[in-house]
Amino acid sequence: MIARETFEEYLPPEETLLETIEEINSTAAERFFETFDEIKDSFGDIFTELFGEGATAELKLEDPDDPIDSPIEIIAKPRGKRPVTLDQLSSGEKALTATALLFSIYLVKPSPFCVLDEVDAPLDDANVERFMSLVRRFESDTQFVLVTHNQRTMALSDRMYGVTMEEQGVSTLVGVEFDEAMELTE
Repeated sequence: MIARETFEEYLPPEETLLETIEEINSTAAERFFETFDEIKDSFGDIFTELFGEGATAELKLEDPDDPIDSPIEIIAKPRGKRPVTLDQLSSGEKALTATALLFSIYLVKPSPFCVLDEVDAPLDDANVERFMSLVRRFESDTQFVLVTHNQRTMALSDRMYGVTMEEQGVSTLVGVEFDEAMELTE
């Protein structure tokens, strides 16, 4: 076992540790701002795509001097409305705004796989169409699994898997690939 006095000889001085911490914080803040700016730019574009012309949205840091710990505020302005915070949006508007944020992050940091659980539940048919159009735009790089009860979303999907219970306590997985099903009917 090393004596405490010997161990302390190997520790760098406190000022070296503080300088290292400052360097790490500075690098983290720089990388955060780079990524945040990219996400912020694409968020506004995707929000407008989902809500239509005249709609705008913005991401803001509540404390830009402390970007790592700062809350991020979302200011949304759906077409024909005044700018509001996320809390003031309807459930459908919140779902589309969250989708816009998710997909703007995907533009910066793509993922090969994404599971979305009933994000379309509060959406009307027109907004489901916009949502599915956005999913289609990303499907070449990302495989999506959409958990849904929405018939319009199911109709716009390539394949569908369902779980049925024909007899009590026995679940069966059913799958349909729509392209193959169409070929069988021709």
